[in-house]
Amino acid sequence: MSSVKAWAEKVSIPTYELGKAEKNPVFLENRVYQGSSGKVYPHSVTETVSDEKTLHEYQAVYLENEYISVMFLPELGGRVQRATDKTNGYDFVYYNHVIKPAMVGLTGPWISGGIEFNWPQHHRPNTFDPVNWRIEENADGSATVFIGETENMFRTRQVSAFTVYPGRAYLEIRTQLYNPTDAPQTFLWWANPAVAVNDDTRSIFPPDVYAVMDHGKRDVSAFPIARGVYYKMDYSRGVDISRYRNIPVPTSYMAFHSDYDFVGNYDDGKEAGLLHVADHHISPGKKQWTWGNGEFGRAWDRNLTDSDGPYIELMTGCFTDNQPDFTWLMPYEEKEFTQYFMPYKRLGAVSNATKDAVARISWENGHASIAVYATARYPGARIEVCSGGKVLLDKQFDLSPNDVFEAELDSTSSDISLRAVSADGHTLVDCHYAEHTEGDLPDPASEIGPAEEIATNEELFLYGQHIEQYRHATRDPGDYYREGLRRDPTDARINNAYGKLLMKRGLIEESIPYFEAAIRKLTCKNPNPYDGEPLFNKGTALSFMGRYDEAYDCFYKATWNAAWQDAGFYRLAAIDMMRCDFERALEHINRSLVRNAHNMKARGAKSAILRKLGCTDEALNFAKESMEIDPLDSLSRREAELAGGGEYGWDSVPGLNHNEIIEYALTYAEWGMTDDAAAVLTAWINRASAPDKAYPMLYYHLAHITHDAKAIELAEAAVSDYCFPHRLEDRLALEYAVAHSDNAARAQYYLGCLWYDKRQHKRAVQCWESAIAIRDDLATAHRNLALAYYNKHHDAARARAEIDRAFAMDETDARVFMERDQLMKKLNVSASERLAEMERHMELTTARDDQYLEYVTCLNTLGRYEEALKLILNRHFHPWEGGEGKVPAQWRMTLTQLARNAIIENRAQDALDLLKQAAGSYPYSFGEGKLTGAQENDVYYLMGRAYALLGDDSNARECYQRASQGLSEPVGMMYYNDQPPEMIYYQGLARLQLGDTEGAQMRFNKLIDYGRTHMNDEVKIGYFAVSLPDLQIFDDDLNMRNRIHCLFMEALGHLGMDDGEAGKCLDEIKTLAPEHSGVIMHASFK
Repeated sequence: MSSVKAWAEKVSIPTYELGKAEKNPVFLENRVYQGSSGKVYPHSVTETVSDEKTLHEYQAVYLENEYISVMFLPELGGRVQRATDKTNGYDFVYYNHVIKPAMVGLTGPWISGGIEFNWPQHHRPNTFDPVNWRIEENADGSATVFIGETENMFRTRQVSAFTVYPGRAYLEIRTQLYNPTDAPQTFLWWANPAVAVNDDTRSIFPPDVYAVMDHGKRDVSAFPIARGVYYKMDYSRGVDISRYRNIPVPTSYMAFHSDYDFVGNYDDGKEAGLLHVADHHISPGKKQWTWGNGEFGRAWDRNLTDSDGPYIELMTGCFTDNQPDFTWLMPYEEKEFTQYFMPYKRLGAVSNATKDAVARISWENGHASIAVYATARYPGARIEVCSGGKVLLDKQFDLSPNDVFEAELDSTSSDISLRAVSADGHTLVDCHYAEHTEGDLPDPASEIGPAEEIATNEELFLYGQHIEQYRHATRDPGDYYREGLRRDPTDARINNAYGKLLMKRGLIEESIPYFEAAIRKLTCKNPNPYDGEPLFNKGTALSFMGRYDEAYDCFYKATWNAAWQDAGFYRLAAIDMMRCDFERALEHINRSLVRNAHNMKARGAKSAILRKLGCTDEALNFAKESMEIDPLDSLSRREAELAGGGEYGWDSVPGLNHNEIIEYALTYAEWGMTDDAAAVLTAWINRASAPDKAYPMLYYHLAHITHDAKAIELAEAAVSDYCFPHRLEDRLALEYAVAHSDNAARAQYYLGCLWYDKRQHKRAVQCWESAIAIRDDLATAHRNLALAYYNKHHDAARARAEIDRAFAMDETDARVFMERDQLMKKLNVSASERLAEMERHMELTTARDDQYLEYVTCLNTLGRYEEALKLILNRHFHPWEGGEGKVPAQWRMTLTQLARNAIIENRAQDALDLLKQAAGSYPYSFGEGKLTGAQENDVYYLMGRAYALLGDDSNARECYQRASQGLSEPVGMMYYNDQPPEMIYYQGLARLQLGDTEGAQMRFNKLIDYGRTHMNDEVKIGYFAVSLPDLQIFDDDLNMRNRIHCLFMEALGHLGMDDGEAGKCLDEIKTLAPEHSGVIMHASFK
């Protein structure tokens, strides 16, 4: 059998290049993304992409055998870029021939195609960043590509071994997820293969999947035949939503439950498909996502590819079954799992699948159809088919990826079983015929109520923990913990949980009393608690404070509890190493490794201890063993070098970055090995093209570790762009710099960023104010103060002064210019004044889509519709997913307002021409398409008026009839696809034209009643929000926004009733929002 080929080479791929990443820190505390927190800090955000493609050279890595070929791109998150079945030339994952980013990812750019690996959340924060990688050839002829990283947001690590075996038509992925921190972290893992779709494609879910659920389990549908409303589409007639062609709008669904190990897709036209196989106990997640096959979806297809057409995402979740659905990863814990991706052919639906073979049984009216596909050659395999104890078929067949077994059988019973067995007796696959049955649909998830309404402390603890675990964007776990402690200040669980939350938010000193309260409660009757976690957490906090003797006692007592022995003994060994008691350190580290042999920090510590004890051979051998667990671990590679193992290139692992270097240095510092920590930092600093080009935190940590004042000076002189500290150790290093230098302005600035990210806004403001007191020329500090003064201090005047100051210091900063304009908008600065400011800086106005659109919006507000229309049509836009609708809204406004003017001026044909544009498809340059079911009552009402002017009563009536239809129940307006209230207003106007006065008045009264009833509602972002359309910079007053919305509804109702009562509502709107577009459009036209 031939061996697998593995190689790396440079490839040139047509690429739409990204714009420059945003150098300013972006704090998005309340952003909702994919159902959980959409915060991006400490990552940078990229918001622009070129409209022209160029050839870009990438490092590609390949694995290939006689059956499949797989291509990886380590510079783009380590994604599988292409996977091809060589037996038929079928790309079993979607192959995109171009790199065409769209604004879909957490931090902006995202590309379609291949297999993306989403962790520790969805979409992956660094899906567009380089990762570590390495090729290894194995003794059995297989080859492995290792791809891994230590991600920067939560400091967790993943290493995936992608292996192709000789003679096997599948890709094996063995993944290790590791938490190297001393705090519990959460993660999800969704492998995200894209597959090409057309009218012949369908998703292949196991036969026991009868229900699917939306994000957050907020909604549920029958499957595969949907019979209700799902994603606002009415499927009550019975629609097969496993078929791409049947889903017109963007739609996610995730299997409620399955006892099978597979999920896939199949193209009936090409008779080929993709299957994923993994143990369902570990990999329960089975999901399909589609943009939909309507105009909206086709627009997103164009955003993401030039010519490769539509795709769906067929996601597979490990340790997760929904999005969001996060799993805990305890301190130093590893989780491991294996997945298989493979092509298959000529089977269609699947009854069962393993990594070895796939089987299908179909039965109808006494006739059975059987098929078996194998992922390797199995000469003389036996296919056995039985029914009711009777053998229907027992046949030998040479199965292979090229040769599919197929048979047609007669059977009066549907009780049919199939088993494929290799010549040596190994069962390749077995299955029973299973008709799809419709079960009772599960209930959707329910919202967690406000803390004060929760009945018990146990629930308060569990709900607070759930909100932490799921990184909920709009609820604060602290509210639930504080309410629990208000009721019972001695509650051990809540004290421990709240202490952890405080420590996570940087409040190390403040966390200790809560850990102590938990310990007191747990030891109130004896000194030996059932749970050692509060002791471990207290020890961690004390260690951060440098109180190592007290911490040592806490860690030791924590080890009395088995669950905390690996973490506790590791931390004891680290303190032993600080004390240079390496023999005792070795004793403790061995005890830690007994409990958790894959704790890579403990393994690194043991290598270092052995080296310090002079046992270099043992140190080298142990480091080599560690590299077998994680071949990309630079710390183990460095220890191997220091133990005399030659050159392992610890600092030349491809994709290594300064954040990973800091993590390794901090690990050495944790062991008291300051010389090693300094050597690691210095080696990376020396790679910079100049001292001021090195990442500033490298210098600050060097200063903190070595007490070198010169390092603080170098840190202060280093370029501050993209420096976003966030670790608790970063806090300590920056505070050291502030304490040991009178001129550490940038340290104060960075510390403010860290505190703001951790929601300690008062401390952040103090730091930024201290920074500009030392150096007033720190533009970003002024800009950050503007955010804080407005959002946290509610001081609009100071916010305006600071953002003006920031922009004056750097009038080339397009983002600060945009933020300044947004603040002016919040402060009700007139459209004419804002327009003049934009025209003074047209280069910045045109640099970003969002600012360009604000320019267009101001033109529309001022009635300059022709100019606005021309500008809209002269730009190619790149919308954010979830932020669609803004460009079409301005386009529709220009067209409908021009049409209104034409009707007033008796130019009916001009009005019709404009309105037909509005009713048609969006221009491709908008980057988005019209949603199926979009409400256009205003357009058709105006069309009716235009036809009436022409004397064409037939067409006028038809348009009024169309305008009179649609949802007539008013709703709050949070999302772009929520029905605007004016659509109900136009339904009423159209019914008046049709003589249906009762129907019209019913709609107008609904608007009035809703507005009055909900005027003073307390409004919050929905608990189950999946995404919000705005990257909110300055906080919105949701109650005020709701009041304006309700006033507008009431005004529309009164305008429709023509009762003279609208004026009061309109006057109040003009006071609260002087340039409200709805008032501009509707106040003077009926």
